[in-house]
Order: sequence, then structure tokens, then C-alpha cells
Amino acid sequence: MEEAKRAAAEDNVSLNQLLSAFIADGIGHRRAILNLRNRAARGNVDAALEILDRAPDVEPDPGDELVKAHVRDGAG
Repeated sequence: MEEAKRAAAEDNVSLNQLLSAFIADGIGHRRAILNLRNRAARGNVDAALEILDRAPDVEPDPGDELVKAHVRDGAG
């Protein structure tokens, strides 16, 4: 609660306004996640792979190359 009060003071809003904004953001994020899950459930992996199979096998344009990530030994 103290952290929330400090955050409200930093944002120069009431605690009620801050909490209302956090709740609205949380609901928005939840709706977005549910929407993505629903869209993913309707997806057709085989159809997507068929589309990718039709893409030409050419070198990427300059600047569009994949950059390999640097992975430290044992950092998995």
C-alpha cells in the first residue's frame, strides 16, 4: 500500500485514480491475451507452412540479416 501511495504521489494523482488506471490496464492486457489465444486456436499451422513453402529462397536484403545472439557458456 505504501508503494502504491508513493507511486500516486510521484504521478500527482490520487491513490484511487492510480489504482483505477492499473485495473484498467490489467483488464486491457487480459483482453489482449485472450484475443491472441482465441486467434491462435483458430490458426491453421499446415496452411501457414504451405504459404512459407511458397516463399522464394533468396538472401535477405542488406540490413535484414538475422543477427546471431551471443550466448555465454553455461548460460543456457
